[in-house]
Amino acid sequence: MVITWRGRRRRDPGGSSGARRTVALSIPSRIFCDVGLLIFSRVAQGIGAGGLTALAQVVMAAIIPPRRLGKYAGVFGAVFAVGTVAGPLIGGVLVDTSWLGWRWCFFIGVPFALLAIALLQRTLHLPTVRREAKIDYLGAFLIVAGVCALLIWVTLAGNEFDRASWQTAALTGGGVALLVAAVFVEAKVAEPVIPLGIFRNRTVASLFVGVAMFGGTVFLSQYFQVSLGKSPTIAGLMSLPMILRLLLSSTVAGQIISATGRWKVYLVVGAVTMTAGLGLLSTIGADTPFALLSLYMAVMGVGVGMLMQNLVLAAQNDVPAAELGAVTSVLSFFRSMGGTIGTSVLGAILANRVASEMTRSLEGSGAAAGGGQAGHGGVPDMTALPEPMRNIVEHAYGVATAELFLVATPFALLALIAVLFIKEKPLKTTSGMERLSEESADTAGPATDGIRPRVDADA
Repeated sequence: MVITWRGRRRRDPGGSSGARRTVALSIPSRIFCDVGLLIFSRVAQGIGAGGLTALAQVVMAAIIPPRRLGKYAGVFGAVFAVGTVAGPLIGGVLVDTSWLGWRWCFFIGVPFALLAIALLQRTLHLPTVRREAKIDYLGAFLIVAGVCALLIWVTLAGNEFDRASWQTAALTGGGVALLVAAVFVEAKVAEPVIPLGIFRNRTVASLFVGVAMFGGTVFLSQYFQVSLGKSPTIAGLMSLPMILRLLLSSTVAGQIISATGRWKVYLVVGAVTMTAGLGLLSTIGADTPFALLSLYMAVMGVGVGMLMQNLVLAAQNDVPAAELGAVTSVLSFFRSMGGTIGTSVLGAILANRVASEMTRSLEGSGAAAGGGQAGHGGVPDMTALPEPMRNIVEHAYGVATAELFLVATPFALLALIAVLFIKEKPLKTTSGMERLSEESADTAGPATDGIRPRVDADA
């Protein structure tokens, strides 16, 4: 099946290989239902995944002292990173398997989700502490609305409308106004959704780590498929050097932190290594040997592995126990938002650079520029292109990918600067629950002095 969209012919992943027909854009009801269902499903998935990502780390901080949390946090960071980066590999295998198809990229998560529910119900037993809570609905609404407005602008500006337009003014002005209002609300409410005191250097560093991790993995996979001409499955396998180094560095750094109690040096080394990795990746092209490319990816993987999860550990060690949930959630949120911003901005840079590079190559060769898909956001089907055109597209994507990593390098440098200003504090030897009991005892007076629950973190 072939779908015509904006004058381009694209392969329909859900159709059969033999049947061919054109689906016109004059069927808004079907398109709306399909896209609407996808958006609704992603919203529901995001609510669950966002809560789980933060709560898993909050639970660890509640039952494990920061002094021993390093080794657990290292393993968690490794698992999270491997799961994030391995997605293109699993998705590529599913897409390349004709009897499964792209829909199994969604179905495959269902048994894992059910297994996680069963394991949590069977193994996780925490004491229940009931207290009266005041939910900051207004602050939550203002924060979500402001961030969404800015993300919509980042995603659509330059594609759906000009960057200098009334849509840009409305989205950016409205987003900033909503966030300013959120700051005033959060400063006055008794229990803010995001305490303003947690906005420190570690939060900024998490934002830039998201840009490097998510942006890097997305566009590397596209570079493997387009510039190097690999299948989705092979493209996923080619990212293994980064995955393995990320897993190794996160796990080893966590073990050493638990053994020594020193953690800032690993943040600094990780930020330096991540910056160096992005800088090296900015030199790649369509003819870069895979051995050299593997080295560059490994350098970036080591940096991200040392930096990503240890930022959470440093933050959890630095705040009162009552704010563990808030600070962990904010760091996870900013890391995800950094990935969204990085993907959108770097994607726009990639599309524009590919378009200009292809135009220049086509003009130089005297060929007509009518068959390219660059600049429209689509990934060309390399097997359908003639040899001269395929060489031009491969070269264009190689040059454009190197340029977007060059653009990402200063963001990693900003993460390094933010990390340098983080003050190293000794890791606490009491868990979050124990610290919360101590803080409550200090508030209540001497009547509860000496009484605090202890939880065996290794149980």
